[in-house]
Parts: sequence; C-alpha cells; structure tokens
Amino acid sequence: MKVMELNNVRKSFAGAPEVLKDISIEVDKGEVVAIIGPSGSGKSTLLRCATLLTEMDGGELSYSGERAAWNDENGKTVYAKDLKKIRSYFGLVFQNFNLFPHYTVLKNLIDAPVSVAGRNKTEAEAAARDLLMKMGLSDKANCYPCQLSGGQQQRVAIARALAMKPEILFFDEPTSALDPELTGEILKVIRQLAEEKMTMVIVTHEMAFARDVADRVIFMDGGVIVEQGEPKSVIGDPKEERTKQFLSRFSN
Repeated sequence: MKVMELNNVRKSFAGAPEVLKDISIEVDKGEVVAIIGPSGSGKSTLLRCATLLTEMDGGELSYSGERAAWNDENGKTVYAKDLKKIRSYFGLVFQNFNLFPHYTVLKNLIDAPVSVAGRNKTEAEAAARDLLMKMGLSDKANCYPCQLSGGQQQRVAIARALAMKPEILFFDEPTSALDPELTGEILKVIRQLAEEKMTMVIVTHEMAFARDVADRVIFMDGGVIVEQGEPKSVIGDPKEERTKQFLSRFSN
C-alpha cells in the first residue's frame, strides 16, 4: 500500500534555477526511505513540498490514495480546499526542534491532539506519557524545552510528531544541530521506529545510518534523482559517477 506519492514535482524560487525538476517518489507502508545528497540538491525543499509547507509549481501529491494536489489544465498545481485530513496523515520532525518554548514538554505533546484532532485530554495525556517513557524522558514531562539538552529536545519533537498518530513521519536532517554524542541518541530512537515498521522518509547526512536502517536510499543532486535503490547498492556500490563522487567524502 502506498502511503505517499509525489509525481512530476517542479519547484523554483524567484530569480533562481529550478530547485526540483520533475521529481517522482512513492513510499510504501512500513518502508524507510533515506534521501541523501549535497547541500542545495533539493532534499529539504522536497520534504517541504511533501508536507505542504511549500507550494509546488507543478506536480501531484497524495496520501493513502487521497489527492492533496494535482495539475490543472495549464499544468500548474492546485490544492484541495480542505487539507486538514491530509495533514493528519503525516508528521514532520525539524532539524531545530521547533518546540513551543512557553509550553512544558507534556503540553507540547498534547496540544495538537487535543486542539487540532479533538481528542480527549485525559486520553491524550496518557498517550503522551507513554511516548515520553518510550523516549526515555518520563521524568521530563513538566520541564520546559530550555531545561533540556539538544538531544532531549529532539526526542520530545519526535514524540510530539508521533502523538498525532501519523501514517508517515518525515525527518529533515534530525541530527544536524546536535553534537556527535547526542546524535547517537536520536539515531537510536529512529532505529527503534524502523524496527516497529514506522513509515519514514529521512533526509540525512549520516551515511552509515542510511545504509544500515533504510530500505531504500535516494541520492539527489541538482534538483533531480540521480540514483536510487537498496542501500547496499546505492551506498555500497553506486553506479552513477556523481553518486561515487559524493560518497567518496564519507568513510564506511
């Protein structure tokens, strides 16, 4: 079952070349897809288009068969009038946490389930505490983000995304703001989610992590997909010269 489909996506910004050039990606239920590539290759823009933070210039987007965006007769993208249901299908974890600084950890987790999804507050709080336990943060429920380390804040951000019970979780460089020791904390959490068959799309510079955890690796450069396939193929034995050049900077 396809959880997310992006077809023929195009995106450009004023005065700049196209950032995305006819990109198509499908993600199946339970699949972990890692997107790698140099800075400026279009990885983060692709995630922003998939999560409705950036409008596409052309292309189609759907979740679980429900259309969010499609091309009109002029080839321009139009969006569904009501995107609330579409937004409930996915969660997004940013590289800089984006927690509400004036909310406690627990309130950060229950705010959207209660105010957006309309869930019972008592049930939402119980579910949030379960997620905090899973993240090893049971004792941080009443803390504020400023009282936490970067790794702890990112684990709260992951728990907050999971609190909405999404079908697919997107990560945009989830470890880029962390030092190496804290990076390990986050990668451990994502590995656990992968073992639980959580559907995920992860933009990352952690090559060993992508090789070991992903079911499929996509290498992007210059707004196009240069190469994709199983990690052992793309990372271990790339076919395209541009992929080889990029990976030569990383040790196995």
